Order: sequence, then structure tokens, then C-alpha cells
Amino acid sequence: MKHLDNVDSTPAQRWTFLLVISLGLLMVGLDNSILYTALPELRSQLGASETQALWIINAYALVISGLMLGTGTLGDRIGHRLMFLIGLAIFGVASLAAAFAPGAWFLVAARGLLGLGAATMMPATLALIRITFSDERERNTAIGVWASVAVVGAALGPVVGGVLLEFFWWGSVFLINVPVVVAAIILTIAVAPPNMPNPTKHWDAPSSLYALVTLASLVSAIKELANPARTWWLLLAAVVLTVVGAILFTRRQQRLDDPLLTFDVFRSRIFTGGVLAAAGAMFAVSGLELMTTQRFQLVLGYSPLEAGLLVIAVTLAAFPFSLLGGAVLHRVGFIPLIAGGFAVVAAGVGLATWAGNDHVLPLFVVGLALVGAGAGSIMSVSSTAIIGSAPVRRAGMAAGVESVSYEFGTLLAVSVLGSLLPVLYALRARPGTELDGAAYDTAYLTILLVIAVIAAAFALLSAWCFRGNPRSPGATQ
Repeated sequence: MKHLDNVDSTPAQRWTFLLVISLGLLMVGLDNSILYTALPELRSQLGASETQALWIINAYALVISGLMLGTGTLGDRIGHRLMFLIGLAIFGVASLAAAFAPGAWFLVAARGLLGLGAATMMPATLALIRITFSDERERNTAIGVWASVAVVGAALGPVVGGVLLEFFWWGSVFLINVPVVVAAIILTIAVAPPNMPNPTKHWDAPSSLYALVTLASLVSAIKELANPARTWWLLLAAVVLTVVGAILFTRRQQRLDDPLLTFDVFRSRIFTGGVLAAAGAMFAVSGLELMTTQRFQLVLGYSPLEAGLLVIAVTLAAFPFSLLGGAVLHRVGFIPLIAGGFAVVAAGVGLATWAGNDHVLPLFVVGLALVGAGAGSIMSVSSTAIIGSAPVRRAGMAAGVESVSYEFGTLLAVSVLGSLLPVLYALRARPGTELDGAAYDTAYLTILLVIAVIAAAFALLSAWCFRGNPRSPGATQ
């Protein structure tokens, strides 16, 4: 098959290449959540503490969020096809390292390397879609498929992790990436469009470093603030580093001729609304899945596979609604799909809270399905809003911001909710009890209420951002 380009490629060639991109994207999504069901096993096998367990999950999303803007611009400079291949290679090596990690902190480092591979890969996937699909309606459908794969990957992670742990050792949750990486590299070389570097684009490494330091310090501050035995000097240092890193990053962008992020793109309500929607939807889905898989394993004695199969309701509902969103956007507009999607998420989490309190499992599963349906609707068109409302000359920047939005939502969910759970548990737990199930349930249901309130707030915020109900990202703003 000949190489693609955005001028004379056939539909078969374009959609085949989208399938190749989806392979890489599926791995990135899976690794966001595949450890949710594996976490109890990792704690046992590696002797990981509560803090180490959170860092094992967070290191991945943290590195992605910190580096994504820079890798998007670097892709503009050296070519997004090459960046995609580099990202695949790093991801494969890091997967091998994680699979055979001898200890908890080694695994944290390997997860960080996985994040580097994902950060290199993800902006390239969206930029390549923008290059390959020149027709707006076809591109919107392609982005909808992209978002569907991202949603399914993140939602399917607990299920895949549970299946693997049912039959293999914990390292298999990483080792499964290796054959997928090999296949994706071969297919990319065979069917991807030619690499199109732009040497005039400038990549600024210090900006990426400042962004990473800012996010790492922010996560550390959140974790230390939620720690009942907090070390005040460490909390103060993390807050100071967060503020200093943010100031340095902002000032550097103002001085650069070709910055990683130009803040004027946020003057577009459609762009800003898309960013907020992507982060909010991922916060709700990641928080719900992490908290639910832990609760059902630790309190109710579910196996990793059983806990994973429970949350598959999110995946089954998310996929069709994500595809549907991209297909009907031009007919119904953004508000029903995004603001309405958040309203459905809030209702789903509310139903899951009520059913979980009374232990009505069928209704609890219905609540999870509602969350998946709402999140799928949001994510497909939030990606379209971000990519489609940005100027073509800023395709790499927009792709980086879009990907950061999703990862930052996951990062916040794990950091905030993962730190809040032990605090709420400690308030109700009986002294001397190894695991107080009633106290854990109370903490879990309280967190679900927090997620529901946040989803409702995002519904109102999205309705304001997309007021006038535009039906395309290029609408007058």
C-alpha cells in the first residue's frame, strides 16, 4: 500500500491508518487504568505503601501531562510520523522494565518512562488525523473514533487488568503492550503518511521542564495536604515549587517567539469549553473506576476479574455514545452532547451512590452505564471542539492541549480522590481494626457524592461556554 497524504489518499487508506493510530492510543488508554484492579496485588507482592501505590498510578499521568505540550510542538518540528514511532519504541521498552520491576520505586520510575512514551505518541495521533482527514465532516468522525478508542482504553483497563491477574502474574499487565507495540511499528512504517518535519518550528526544552516541575509539585502538595501525618515543611516546599514553576513557565512563554502554549487560544469559548469538558469527564470516569474497583475488592471480597467486569458497564455504554457524538454534532450542537452529557454523568453517579448505599447491585450497574454514556458523549465532541477551533498553524499545540486535558483529569482524580479516601476513612474507622468495612463504605459513598456534584457543576459551566449551541468548532464565537 502506498504512503498516504492528505491530498490523494483513498478512504480505505485513511481509515486503515486511523486503525493503526488507534492501536497506539488503546495502549495509552489502557495503561491509565489497568492498575486499578492490580493495585491490591501490587501492594502485596512489592510491599508498596499507600503513598507508593498512588505514585505508581500517578507517575504515568504526571509525566504525560507535564511533557505533552512540548512533545506536540516537537512533533511539528521533526514530524508527527517520526514522533509516533519514537513514542511506540519508548513505550515498548518501558513496558518490559515495568513488567520485571524488582521493587515499588523501580516500578514508579518505569511508569514514568511509560508516560514519556505516551506523551511522545499522543499529540502525534491527533495531529496526524488533522493532516490525513482534510474534509471537516470526515475529520469530525475520525476524531470521534479517536475519542472512542481513548474512552474504551481507559474504561477497559480494569477489565483487562482483572483478566490478566486471573491467569498470570502482575507483570503481565505491562508485558501485554510489547506485541502491540511491535505490530503498530510495522503497520506505521507500511501505511502512515510521509513524515513532514518543519525545521522552522522551535522546541523549547526548559518550558517542558517547568511544566513538569509545576505538575509534580502540585501533586505532591495535594498528597501531603491530605496526609493526616503531614510534614509541614514538605507541604510548604511543594506549594512554593508549584507557584515558582507556574510563574517561570508563563514568563517563558511570553518571551518565546514560538511558545509551547499561547494563552490567547483560550479566548475561544469553544476551545476553552472543550478543554474543561475533556478534563471533567476524565476526572469523573477515572475517579469512579479507581474508587469502585478498590472498594469491591477490599471490602466485598471481589477478585480483580470480578471487580473489572463490574465496571465494564462504563465501557459498554461509552463506546456507542462516543461514536454517536461525532456523527450527530452538526445536527444537534455542542450543548446537548457536552452539558447534557455531564448531567447524565451526575445522574449516573447519584444513582450509583444510592444503590451502593442500599447494596442494590443491578441499579448500581445501571448508574455506571449512565456515567459511561454521558462521558462518551462528552469526550468525542470535546476533542472536536479543541482541535477544530484552533488555527491550522497551531495543530500540534492544540493536540498537546487536548491530550493534556484528558491526562490532567485522570491525574487530579487519582491525586485528589485517592488522597481524600484515607482521610475520610480515618474519621470513621474503629481503632485497632485492620479494615473497617462500614467506615470504608462511608468514605467511598462520600467520594461518589463529590464526583456527582463536580459533574453537575461542569454541566452548568459547559452550557455557558457553548452558549448559543454552536454546531461546529468553527462557528462564530
